[in-house]
Amino acid sequence: MEQVLANGVYLGAQYALIALGLTLIFALMNVLNFAHGQLYVLGGFVTYTIYGQLGLPYVVALTASAVSLAIVGALLEGFLFGPVIRRSHREESTMLLAAGIAFLLDAVILLLFGEKQRGVPKIVDGVLNWDFRVIMPYDRILICVLAVGFIAAFILYMQYSKTGRALRALAQDRVAAELMGVDVGRYSMIGFALGAMLAGVVGGLLVTITGVNLGMGGPTSIKAFLMVMIGGAGVISGAIAGGFILGMMESIGLSVLSQYGDVTYLVIFASLMVFLAIRPQGLMGKPWG
Repeated sequence: MEQVLANGVYLGAQYALIALGLTLIFALMNVLNFAHGQLYVLGGFVTYTIYGQLGLPYVVALTASAVSLAIVGALLEGFLFGPVIRRSHREESTMLLAAGIAFLLDAVILLLFGEKQRGVPKIVDGVLNWDFRVIMPYDRILICVLAVGFIAAFILYMQYSKTGRALRALAQDRVAAELMGVDVGRYSMIGFALGAMLAGVVGGLLVTITGVNLGMGGPTSIKAFLMVMIGGAGVISGAIAGGFILGMMESIGLSVLSQYGDVTYLVIFASLMVFLAIRPQGLMGKPWG
């Protein structure tokens, strides 16, 4: 049981960080960013290039991943999503745009890095063995601690900084925030950049454990959407809860159903679909309409 809980917390921290970026973008702009998984993959490849290929310190590579993805996010909002939202009155426009960007990023990643699996050297060596009840590599422990730290820093930033308060006001009521003097265009770009940066951070963290490849973008986006819907679309605390719930379910499922192979994920996602059919607004979201 201790091992299952440890694995669940480890997975949940990563998933919560992925979901935070997606739910922030949705809350600010009502955009379902289907390219979120591709941003995660791109962040992993940036870390792979700087840390694995150039041999620079991991902290430098992770910082570069965060900054690079923040710039990419700002450019996407400034030149694509922002103009489309202003000029189009149909929500389908942003959905199609996001899907197109996902395919575009897949093509760019394929062109720059190829389709093979890429990995980097371990950050730290060794394994924690606690009376054979919990066995966890030190690098996974470090990544989990870093992920939890980033989640805490994000919450504090959103709660106490001027930018965070403006973003929360924008998420609650876009028109009222604009009437109160909030620069909607500027803070929309900042919010999108922050969401993309979180995806880049997760990619930079997990490339040290699982590696990275071209095909990870789509499945990551699907999991991120599930986490957001479990917690409640646009609710930050809900995204965190959804991430840890999915992580714990995956840990329990892999432990109990591992002998049945692919049945594990079938049971997990079927259970989540039943939950969403019963409560489509999620745990912390408000009913639609």
